[in-house]
Amino acid sequence: MTSLYIVPTPIGNLKDITYRAIEVLKNVDLILAEDTRNSLKLLKHYEIKTSCESFHMHNEHSKLNYFIDKIKSGKVLALISDAGTPGISDPGYLLIREVISNNYLLECLPGATAIIPSLVQSGFPTDKFVFEGFLPLKKSRKKRLEFLSEEKRSLVIFESPHRIIKTLNDLIPFFGKERKISISRELTKIHEENFRGNLFEAISFIESKKPKGEFVICVEGKK
Repeated sequence: MTSLYIVPTPIGNLKDITYRAIEVLKNVDLILAEDTRNSLKLLKHYEIKTSCESFHMHNEHSKLNYFIDKIKSGKVLALISDAGTPGISDPGYLLIREVISNNYLLECLPGATAIIPSLVQSGFPTDKFVFEGFLPLKKSRKKRLEFLSEEKRSLVIFESPHRIIKTLNDLIPFFGKERKISISRELTKIHEENFRGNLFEAISFIESKKPKGEFVICVEGKK
């Protein structure tokens, strides 16, 4: 019997959830949520009355054994994040690793992600790509960018609204201002927006607006 379900949730539009995900969330004993306040909106929308407890980057170490003990007692848990698939630039890895090391069954459902839609609509090659997640913030940032600038596969990067302009400017010395880039913002939401052009044009485009929402940056591989 499965002890832990990893359940993707919508990244914006509440309709982007599978029938199976709703069924699982209704039938498990406990839902672990990155932010219970945020998740309650989704749970209420689909009339999911399962108990919900917080599990996020600030408490995942301290609560890990607590939730493993729940599984050991026979409880079935579901792990969700605020948006998308848990474990992808979100909490989940530690719990998943511990469940596996304790020889309990887990199952990851397919579902919403910002990575694939952004890449597909970028127009860049999709047969091979690199997901970088969020770039390092400090010392290793320049070294990482230097390494990534030689990457021949399409590159996918996550970025927040308050760092998007800085990151685009940081890319130019390594990738060049003519490198083709695609930026997706607020995917699946009312104000979804997509930009395609080069790095120099992207900076002008973002600077002309007040950056809001989460960004996915796709960079064409080096030719």
